[in-house]
Amino acid sequence: MSNYVTAIGLDVHARSISACAFDPMTGEVSRARFGYDPASVAEWALGFESPKAVYESGPTGFHLCRALRALGVDCAVGAVSKMHRPAADRGRKNDRRDAEWLARLLACRNVVEVWVPDERTEAARDLSRALEDARDDLQRARQRMSKFLLRHGLVFDETTPTGRRRSNWTEAYWRWARSIEFDEADDAAAYEHYTDAVDRCGEAKRELERRVVEAASRPEWAPTVDALCLVKGVDVATAFLLAAEAGDFSRFPSAPSFAAWCGLAPSERSSGETESRGGITRAGNSHVRRALVEASWHVPMSTRHPKKPRPGHGVAPAASRHAAKCNRRLQDRRDAMSQAGKRPCVANCATAREMACWVWAIALMVR
Repeated sequence: MSNYVTAIGLDVHARSISACAFDPMTGEVSRARFGYDPASVAEWALGFESPKAVYESGPTGFHLCRALRALGVDCAVGAVSKMHRPAADRGRKNDRRDAEWLARLLACRNVVEVWVPDERTEAARDLSRALEDARDDLQRARQRMSKFLLRHGLVFDETTPTGRRRSNWTEAYWRWARSIEFDEADDAAAYEHYTDAVDRCGEAKRELERRVVEAASRPEWAPTVDALCLVKGVDVATAFLLAAEAGDFSRFPSAPSFAAWCGLAPSERSSGETESRGGITRAGNSHVRRALVEASWHVPMSTRHPKKPRPGHGVAPAASRHAAKCNRRLQDRRDAMSQAGKRPCVANCATAREMACWVWAIALMVR
């Protein structure tokens, strides 16, 4: 943390900001309340000696932090998961008390600061998360449509000439689905709504996938994305997500620290001579964790041959060799865990944690 004298706590909401300035040398406390106006907050804060402001991480994002920094106020975003409020204060919560509590935490140097991405990195992160949302929307739309048909006793059950059942959402499925007609006008209207929703969500997903591929080819992202794509189970969208969410991999001092930030570190409840470890903490970036867990399911099905770079995209030899070593290591570890009788989900989480460590190492080679 930088040197500062006055600690300022900000309780930030969509339309209001409650502020409290605390001078630990004199014990003086000053309070103010603003609309969501960074300029007014900055003017008030700069009236104190060597001020530094902090507010909790949450849905308000990083806009206020970047705006205050641009206006000359040292501002930080505190990790809310690392802030522990006394039990006695839980029944006396309001904006004024929250702002003072933040100011006193900052004065005690007891705030864990969140890394604040620049606007370009946050924009890439937003695009990647929008693609995730589009995938979820498509899955929900398909679920609603298929269950509507199931309630009417309609199930796609075509088979290939070899007797294998055809998959849903293929061209054959859509030919069957579009041939369905309902006698009741209300059912027909509902079915038209569900099919249109699937079409719209599918089109939105494809458009966002195109935009992600385009963004991943930009100079600021291409080296990292191309290198991470050499890991088995990682495609362009996943590599772009990893790069955008992490922002700067060098901010993590070690591979285990990156895995812990992903929420893939094992939990622990040890005391005295008793040591007890459990499943992963799930305390971290859920987007990265989900991507790594999904990518890890591809490891047992992949070959041992090195993965080739994307056409027209080169990768540094050192990163390429490290990615090949990563793939062999992950497959060997997965085979060993399977032979040891580990449950697939447990083995996959362990694979995802190790993949996170390799991702960190590979990304540092190309930054």
